[in-house]
Amino acid sequence: MESPHISSLIPIFLTLLLSLTTRNVVIGLFAGVLSGVLMLNDWLHPLDTFGILVKDHLVAQLTDSYNAGVLVLLVFIGGFVALMEQSGGGQAFARRVTHWVSSKCRAQLSAWLGGIVIFFSDLGTPLIVGPVFRPLFDKLKVSRQKLAFIIDSTASPVAILVPFIGWGVYIMGLLQKEFTALELDLSDWQAFIAAIPFQFYAVLAVTLVPLIALRKLDFGPMAEAERAALRGEIAAGPLHELQPFTHDNARASFVWAPLLVMGAVLLAMLGPLGFPFEKISGSVFRAALSTAYFSAAATLIVLMAVHGVRRVSDGIAVYLKGMGNMMQVAIVLILAWTLSSVGKELGAAAYIAEQAQAGFPAWLVPAVAFLLSAIISFATGSSWGTFAIMLPLVIPTAIAIDAPLYACIGAVLSGGLFGDHCSPISETTILSSTGSGCDQFEHFRTQLPYALLNGGIALSGFVLAGFSASPLILAGAIVVQLLLVTLLARRQRQLQAQPA
Repeated sequence: MESPHISSLIPIFLTLLLSLTTRNVVIGLFAGVLSGVLMLNDWLHPLDTFGILVKDHLVAQLTDSYNAGVLVLLVFIGGFVALMEQSGGGQAFARRVTHWVSSKCRAQLSAWLGGIVIFFSDLGTPLIVGPVFRPLFDKLKVSRQKLAFIIDSTASPVAILVPFIGWGVYIMGLLQKEFTALELDLSDWQAFIAAIPFQFYAVLAVTLVPLIALRKLDFGPMAEAERAALRGEIAAGPLHELQPFTHDNARASFVWAPLLVMGAVLLAMLGPLGFPFEKISGSVFRAALSTAYFSAAATLIVLMAVHGVRRVSDGIAVYLKGMGNMMQVAIVLILAWTLSSVGKELGAAAYIAEQAQAGFPAWLVPAVAFLLSAIISFATGSSWGTFAIMLPLVIPTAIAIDAPLYACIGAVLSGGLFGDHCSPISETTILSSTGSGCDQFEHFRTQLPYALLNGGIALSGFVLAGFSASPLILAGAIVVQLLLVTLLARRQRQLQAQPA
C-alpha cells in the first residue's frame, strides 16, 4: 500500500483558497470535491469525471441512510423556524418581557433573556428581538450598538449549544461522518454533548452580557456609543431596517406552546428508551426529532388559525417555504460529506495523521484548531462553512496523536464562532445590526473589543485543555471573565471620578 502523499491535501487547500478569496464556502467546497475526483481518476476525461462525481460520490452521500435522515430532519427544522419567525409570536413574547423594564440594566437583561428564549434560530433572533427592543433602548438612552451586541451574543452562541436544532444537527452530521470513517465507537450525540463544556467562546459570549449590564461596564468604541446615546444621539441605521411580521392577535403562546409540544413528543417517544440517560440510536433519535418538529409546526399552524393570525393554508405555505430555505444548508453539508469521503480515498487524513505523529505536540492541537477556525471564519464570514472544512482535519489528527478529542471539537466550534463574531461580513453581524437599527460597521467595531476579550480567555482555556481535558476549565474561564470585567469596571469608575 502506497504511503500517503502531500498531494492528497490539494482538494483541502483548494477549498480553503477559494472559500477565502470568493468568500463563498459552497464554491470552495465544490472546487475541492471536483479536484479530488479528478485526482482519483488521474486527471483524465473531465466530462466523464464530472459524471463520476455525480454518480459515485454525490448520489452516494444522498442515498446513505444516515445522511438522508439528517437532511430530512433539517427540512423539518427549516419549516418550523419559518413558522416561528412569521407567526408574530416572538414579538408578542418580547413585548410581554418589556412590561417590567424601567432601567438600562433591565433593558439589557430583558433583551438578553429574549435572545436566549428564542433559541431555535440564530438568524431569527435579530428579526424578532431587535425590532421589539429598539424603541425601548432608544427611550432609555441605551445605544443601538449595545442592542446589536446583545442580539449577536445570544443568537449563534446559544444556538450552537443546543443539540436538537439546526446547528446541532448540522454539526452532528459532520461528526458522525468522521467517526464512521475512523471506525470509532462514538455516537454523534455523545460527542456533541461531551464537547459542550469545551465550547468556551459560546458560553463566554452568553455570560458576558449580564456581567457588563450589572457592572455598568462599557469600554472601547462601545463606551463612545453609550455616551452618544446618553446625549440623545441615535446611531444611523442601515438603508433597509427590518420589518418583522406582526399581528394584533399574535400571542406569546405561539412561542412556548409549540416548544412544549415538541418536548412532550420527544419525551413520549424517547423516554421509554432511557433518553437522555441511555444511548439512543441515531436513526431513532432523528425520527423522533422529526416527529417532534412536525407536531410543533402543526400546533403553531392551528394556533395561528384559531387566533385569526393566518389561515391554515397560509401557515402551510410558510412552512413549505421554510423547508425550501434549508436547501443551501443541505448543499454545504452534502459537499462537506463528499469532500471528507474523497479526502479519505486520497489519503488526506492518513497523511495529516502521519505528519502529526512525526512531532506535532498533542497539547497544542486545541489551541491551533481554535486559531485556524477563527481565521477561516473571519475571512469567509461563515462559521458553518468553517466547521465543514476544519472538523475533517482536526478529528483524525486528534485521534492519531491522542489529543483530547472533545476539547478539539469544542475548539473548532469556538473558533468558528469567534471568527464569525469578529467578521464584518458575517451574516449574523449583518442581521444583528439591521435588526437593532444601527450601521453594520458600527456594530462590528463596537463589538470587536468584547469578542477579543472572550477570544483571549477562550484561547488560554484551550491551551490548558491540551494538557488536561477537564470541564472545570470552563468554570475557570468564567471566573477569569468575571475578574477582568470587575477590574475594567473599577478602572472605568476611577476614570469617571477624576475631574475633567
